[in-house]
Parts: sequence; C-alpha cells; structure tokens
Amino acid sequence: MKANDWHDPAWVTAAHEWISAHLDAPATGPIVEVRVRPWSVTHRVPTEAGPRWFKANTAACAYEAPLAAALAGWVPDAVLPPLAADPRGWLLTADAGPTLRDEIGSDPPLETWERMLRAYAVLQRETAAHADDMVALGVPDLRLPLLPGLLKTFPEADPSVPFDDWCAELAADGLPATIQHDDLTDANVFPVGPRGFRFFDWGDASVSHPFGSMLVALGFAAHLLKLEPGAPELARLRDAYLEPWTDLAPAATLRRSVSLAYRIDRLPRALAWQRAVQDAALPVDEDFRTAAAYWLGELPAPAVI
Repeated sequence: MKANDWHDPAWVTAAHEWISAHLDAPATGPIVEVRVRPWSVTHRVPTEAGPRWFKANTAACAYEAPLAAALAGWVPDAVLPPLAADPRGWLLTADAGPTLRDEIGSDPPLETWERMLRAYAVLQRETAAHADDMVALGVPDLRLPLLPGLLKTFPEADPSVPFDDWCAELAADGLPATIQHDDLTDANVFPVGPRGFRFFDWGDASVSHPFGSMLVALGFAAHLLKLEPGAPELARLRDAYLEPWTDLAPAATLRRSVSLAYRIDRLPRALAWQRAVQDAALPVDEDFRTAAAYWLGELPAPAVI
C-alpha cells in the first residue's frame, strides 16, 4: 500500500475501513471522494445523523489530526472537534453546515470579519500555554528565534532583507508564541457555536508569533473587499484583531508588531508550501510547485497596513 497515493486501492480500502470503524451513526450510502489535492484528500460519508467528513494529509502535514484533537480539548467551543483522529493524518468530523464564505458569499460585511478576527485572537491567547505541547504533537516550530536560520535554508532569498532585525524587534514585544493558522480566511471558519465561530483546517498551522496569521487574513480580506493597501477598513480589521491583546502591550507596539509579523510570515508561508508539496500524493501543478519561491520573493514588499 502506498501511504501517499489517494487512489491506491489498498489505501482506499484501509481508509474506508477506518472511517466505518469510527462513525458515530450508521452510513446510508457509499463513501465518496469530493476534494483531492496533492497534499490532502476529503471524502464524504452520508449517515443517518447527516454527512460525515474524512480528511487525510500527507506525512509532512499529518500533524493536523492530533492538533485538531488537542485543540478540541483545550478550546472545545472555538474549533471543529473531530469524531476521530489518527496519527497517520486522518480526521473524521461531523458536518457543521456552511462555512462563513458559503453562508455570506463573496461580499461579507466588514463587521463579520471583525467579530471573526476577535474570536480567533481569543483562541490564540487561550492556547498559548500549550505551545510546547503542540510542538510535541509535530506542529512545526516556527518561533521567532528559529526563523533566521530557516531562511538561510533558502539560497534564493533576498539577502538585502533585514529579516534578522525584524525578528529581533518583533520578539521584543513580549507576546507569547501560540497557534498560527496561516490560512485564516472565511472559507476555514464555520459561523456557528457558543462563540459564534468555529475554526478548522489546520494543515498549514505552526507554533509562531500569533500575528503572522494576519498575512493571509488581511491580505485575503483586502482582495475580497477590494481594498487598497492602507485602506481604513483594513485598519479596522487589524484593530479588531488586536483588541484581545491590548492588556499585553501599548496600541502602537501592537500595530507595529502586526506590520512586522505580516512581512516575516512570508517565510512560514513558504515553509507551509514546501511541506504541502513534499511527498505529494499527486502530480504538483506549477503554481503549487513555485508557491514557496513566490512567498520568499514577497519578503521585501511592505505590509498592506
């Protein structure tokens, strides 16, 4: 059986046997593949209690399964709890309805993004005490002291970028390392639960400076809401995200930290893409293969806020 071949009959048989053994309700139909990527695959299982979803990751991203299970223990009201998780990178979850993107569409109110970012910041603060636990589960350790050395593993990185200085300045803000989603968009959030949102899809996550999550979140919001760099709406989103952190540092320090983390996180994004295409289960498209180089090339670019 090929561990990373989503269409190998032996792999499919093993996965479906595992799914069947961990369902919480009787199946009412066949298990169907609904989404496939070089780094992951998703199957849908109809049951008497509604759809169930199976996700498998390649070995480089297999930490998502134990991480999802751990987060469900630490912050059960803020994440999608798995029905089952396997160290091979296999996850089984219940259906949580439409994502935030599916529910609202391509024109979400700014206030919805503000509430979502506040809720995510609270999740980060609550899990900061578990940073070492997450690393022990296999979550990539991308804390600030390690990043300059990791950048040096990419000979194509622009040597004129003062990356070491940025990391040192950001570390001086004293904020704790914690979970960093690194793909925080409205497609990876369910608008349900006691807190109003449940976060999921931790396949790109790392343990790092919390504000690195704003690279994707604010960048995507700018694209979705058609905002230019420096737009006041982006400042509103940034400040909404920062509200749960205001007891730890002055506002000016927090805003400077967001700008620094926004730039620094291009390295973790490159590393996430490097993991994604490592031991890929399927042929990798050119856009995916060159994504790490793209993010490294963006290091000199300023933040959008």
